[in-house]
Amino acid sequence: MRAYNFSAGPATLPEPVLRQAAEEMLDWRGLGASVVEVSHRGAEFVAMAAEVEADLRTLLAVPDDYAMLFTAGGATTLQALLPLNLASPGQAACYALTGHWGKTAVKQAKPYVSVHVSADGEADGYRDIPPPSEWTLAPGAAYLHLTANETIHGVEFRDMEPVFARLSRADAAGVPLVADFSSSVASEPVDVSRYGAIYGGAQKNLGPVGISFLAIRRDLLEREGQPRADIFDLRSHAAKESMLNTPPTWNWYLLGLTVKWMLAEGGTAEFARRNARKAALLYDAIDGSGGFYRNEVAHAVRSRMNVPFFLRDEALDKAFLAESKAEGMIGLKGHRALGGMRASIYNAMPEAGVQALAGFMRDFARRHG
Repeated sequence: MRAYNFSAGPATLPEPVLRQAAEEMLDWRGLGASVVEVSHRGAEFVAMAAEVEADLRTLLAVPDDYAMLFTAGGATTLQALLPLNLASPGQAACYALTGHWGKTAVKQAKPYVSVHVSADGEADGYRDIPPPSEWTLAPGAAYLHLTANETIHGVEFRDMEPVFARLSRADAAGVPLVADFSSSVASEPVDVSRYGAIYGGAQKNLGPVGISFLAIRRDLLEREGQPRADIFDLRSHAAKESMLNTPPTWNWYLLGLTVKWMLAEGGTAEFARRNARKAALLYDAIDGSGGFYRNEVAHAVRSRMNVPFFLRDEALDKAFLAESKAEGMIGLKGHRALGGMRASIYNAMPEAGVQALAGFMRDFARRHG
């Protein structure tokens, strides 16, 4: 019996995807070899790659005037490549910091741009998002970057309209929005056309670790950027359809199976409904515990994907983890930066898994409260 895997990433994958991958391991598309053994230049793999791109464009409703790239190295690599490609030498780039991964993006960008911190929620322990109306922008900024969902701190932009309104002001003319969607991509419909670029690692909602996606407006892709090796030039990757060098073929294949599964399940609108129900189940268990559990994030920005929570008595943490594991629930230990617990409830986490966790939490609180 498979466990309910609440890991933040690498995260749980849909069981039908894993079963199909197992069935095709020795013989993919009648070739007598696995997808990981055949040439990425072969007709079969090239056709599959084109199919994956088309499916992901459909799933995310990516407009035709956006290039779609698949890259190795994770979202952190893209956090370095984007300033290299989008900003001129010495140009400023703006960053809104709402948690750990926003800070990581700044760290990757600092060697290449003059970083302007538009907003920073650290003083409040990254429990809330500073009002976008108060964000500051550097004159002539190359872009404004934000992290759509903070995996560690459990903070998510649930209403993007204030951000778009901030960018509509005169001092923000022409500043495109670049967003890291690693942990919330495809969890609900998103109007990609309002972003200059969205990107992320696949290992939370789109598939396995080792491959990332980038949807970027083609006019931004043509910016001169900064001196860089060809392998760091996103234009070169686009020109070679993400095969400038040998791509992570197995990961690309699994991403494709996961996207097909999501389309067959009803797409982002259906997952938005499921994710809302799952998040409500878990937050209700926390909020209704009489203080036995607590989530410290402001209600308006609570993440639907990653729910950090703490027990009233941290001396019970080990028992909680041991007993939940015995009940078939794994990956609940909180990130070392925060401690406590964290339940990641991405698209592939079935509602039954969250129901089981909520039920266990109530029973644990009854027995140990």
